[in-house]
Amino acid sequence: MADAMDGRIAFALQLAAAASRETLKYFRTNEFQVERKSDRSPVTLADKQAEQIVRGLIQTQFPNDAILGEEFGMIDGSSGYEWIVDPIDGTKSFISGVPLYSTLVGMTFQGQPTIGVIAIPALCELVIAAKGLGAWYGSRKWDSKTALAIPLERTWVSKQSQLSDGLLVTSQADNFQRRNAQSGYAQLESEAYVTRTWGDGYGYLLVATGRAEAMVDPIVNPWDVAAVAPVIQEAGGTFSSWAGDFDIRAGHCLGTNGLVHHSVLERLKPFA
Repeated sequence: MADAMDGRIAFALQLAAAASRETLKYFRTNEFQVERKSDRSPVTLADKQAEQIVRGLIQTQFPNDAILGEEFGMIDGSSGYEWIVDPIDGTKSFISGVPLYSTLVGMTFQGQPTIGVIAIPALCELVIAAKGLGAWYGSRKWDSKTALAIPLERTWVSKQSQLSDGLLVTSQADNFQRRNAQSGYAQLESEAYVTRTWGDGYGYLLVATGRAEAMVDPIVNPWDVAAVAPVIQEAGGTFSSWAGDFDIRAGHCLGTNGLVHHSVLERLKPFA
């Protein structure tokens, strides 16, 4: 497995680079239309084009690996590896011209999150992690010549032990209403030193780089968190569902620096 992992770690970074470059072609331009999916969530040509590029690269390089993406569903595989991707996580931010959208590339082996990349294309930030190998942070513009030469440094979560002295982030506050968890969110917001909706993949990157203590999402899909889970864990933090399980398919999640995890989880468990 080690050799297979080695090849796939570098490849995950290649996928993130390719998707990031594609999204930036459309970011803050008028070259795309916004469509509405059946659940009323938005999708753009940039989402679709970037995911198609990622899928094509995977099918060429690792044709026996499974693929799951937000826009084009599931392709079965036979290798035990599954790529779970979301080239634009935070489409609403992307549409609005806000540079906090992310490109997420995750990989599982036999169902367990193993590799994760969170890239923030418009801010030139990236964290990559692999199980047992740590989480690594770098910053570089996403051009084809330098994207793979990003200088990476080991990154860690913060050492802040109290949410009352920390930063709490989430993606969209009104999503708590959809889980009937408004009171849980209100408690967390009142307990945190500061709360911001710098969410989606960017929120988890903030936790993994020690700039936020907790990121909470009441509604997520596997492609929203498959990349996030190993990043948080390998940065020394804790990732779980609201029930406290390490489960990327639970439909809800939180990622923390570990030190505040129990106190945050106490507020969310009743709504899991």
